[in-house]
Amino acid sequence: MIDALLPQTQCARCGFEGCGPYAAALEAGRADINRCPPGGDAGIRRLAALLGRPYRPLDPECGIERPHHVACIDEARCIGCTLCIQACPVDAILGAPKQMHTVLADLCSGCDLCVAPCPVDCIAMLPATGADTVWDSERARAARQRFEARKLRQSRDTAGVEIEQRPAKAAADRLTGAESDKHAAIQAAIQRASARRAAVNGAANSRQRKSS
Repeated sequence: MIDALLPQTQCARCGFEGCGPYAAALEAGRADINRCPPGGDAGIRRLAALLGRPYRPLDPECGIERPHHVACIDEARCIGCTLCIQACPVDAILGAPKQMHTVLADLCSGCDLCVAPCPVDCIAMLPATGADTVWDSERARAARQRFEARKLRQSRDTAGVEIEQRPAKAAADRLTGAESDKHAAIQAAIQRASARRAAVNGAANSRQRKSS
């Protein structure tokens, strides 16, 4: 219920990784209700009413309330590094390695997270225009669905990489074990050779003393 009142921009300005974790912290009493700039004053009042807490103005450390913004990529400067795609929490950026990227304005939550990773500073946050100026509950629900789908995809990709790495790790472990056995065998052989040389030298010295 708390999560449904949040804007689902997944911007992390509240100090949590997304709207879901912030909602969980609110429910547990571990966070204040005034840490969501995208939700603004109206959002704070809705949270206060739902949770029965006193109203508090937006915490300036989290940012300021502003009209909905969307990311805009200067396509002439884009180098296709994909860092913005990796940073976007709601899959609002299209592109491929070494190809120009573009932002789907109607999907962009205005989180700003794609700006900092860009190595050529080709991304700007601009005020939304037309129908994109309204970030309503329907868009919030859609953004949450894309966010959850992205997390699921990432977890599957991570699991797939781990599965692919298991045979290589097992082989490496076997190789390490084989190398350890080889090293032990070599050391044992060296010790046996040293013992034989010591025995031979001891016998020679004994014969030499007897002959003298």
